[in-house]
Amino acid sequence: MNYLIKTTLIGLFFGTFGTTIGGIIGICFKKTSNKFLSFILAFASGLMLAIVCFDLIPEALEIATIVNVILGIGTGIIIMIICDMLVQKKFSNSQSNISKYNNKKFNDKNQTNNLLKTGIIVSIGLALHNFPEGLAIGSGFGASITLGYSLAIAICLHDIPEGISMSVPMKSGGMSPVKVIMYVILSGITTGIGAFFGALVGGISKQIIALCLSFAAGAMLYIVSGELIPEANKLYKGRLTAIGNIVGFVIGLVALAI
Repeated sequence: MNYLIKTTLIGLFFGTFGTTIGGIIGICFKKTSNKFLSFILAFASGLMLAIVCFDLIPEALEIATIVNVILGIGTGIIIMIICDMLVQKKFSNSQSNISKYNNKKFNDKNQTNNLLKTGIIVSIGLALHNFPEGLAIGSGFGASITLGYSLAIAICLHDIPEGISMSVPMKSGGMSPVKVIMYVILSGITTGIGAFFGALVGGISKQIIALCLSFAAGAMLYIVSGELIPEANKLYKGRLTAIGNIVGFVIGLVALAI
């Protein structure tokens, strides 16, 4: 029991620490021009693509068949579409109450709501993504203490830019700093939950682990293609958006290779 509690607390700490640091950095940004916001969103999309392409899917394919991996990816995409529709409905209802007499004011409010929605969708997706990371930590401690701590530290470091990618659009969307940090912390809690189950089952079925990994990959793929890249291109249509995407992809690749 002590081992389970210790592993869960370690996963919880490292899972929330990185995202919280990123969230604090994000809300401290003073410059929130469209160009800057576009770069941050594009950077986050590149980082997520690297995680999907070089971490989640390859790991899932090593322990399961392509059919199971595709099933997990498809499920992740469907769940994120449902989440997107529910969040979109909420913001559509709020927009219907805005006066359209002042077009500029309406357009500014519309952009603000889009950014806030993007931030919330990203936080949901990352919460789903953090669960299999927690499974990895819990399973890692089952193999050796060194491996467990190595995985926990690596996950903590790559959670920092993820926290930034959540907090910047939320803050720009008008959410208070306290609520932003609350969402950021909540998205990291699932790492602790995953660590608990990883330590509990130890020899959990590899097929289940693969489904969790591919599910997270599908959720992140939808976030990148359906939220981050389209919103980044709406905000700014210059080369900086593409550069941000490339930089995020390369940094994600380097972080996973270390």
